[in-house]
Amino acid sequence: MSVAATPTIRAALPGDFAAVAGLLRSNDLPVMGVPSSLDAFLVAERDDVMLGVIGLELYGADALLRSAVVDASERGTGLGARLVDGIIAVAQHRGVGVLWLLTTTAEQWFPRFGFSVVTRDDVPPMVRASREFQGACPASATVMRRTG
Repeated sequence: MSVAATPTIRAALPGDFAAVAGLLRSNDLPVMGVPSSLDAFLVAERDDVMLGVIGLELYGADALLRSAVVDASERGTGLGARLVDGIIAVAQHRGVGVLWLLTTTAEQWFPRFGFSVVTRDDVPPMVRASREFQGACPASATVMRRTG
């Protein structure tokens, strides 16, 4: 019996866009607003199979965490936590002081990374103007913030 290798996490490349979009769509997450350059996105893969993705939309000292997904076959393995930790490090490296996110399913999961629930009124106008806030995510989505 062979044991599968641990997925590798790396910076996303423009050539990853089709696989990223496919993973997002297959998990009912919006592709709208995901830049084809995949700048500030991370992917997780094993044997050239896309297993996870997470990204940032940068707005100066603020950023919107988006497109966080792990393939169903990898849920519960810690891969999602590795992706979130990785994107927090990317945000810090890029000088981001506040991370924002919208979620319809993971409100209970993100507090372990320092996120707390806030209102849409707390979100700066530039972030609220993003495609994610303007319709890619439903108005019923929970808004969360992480500082530091």
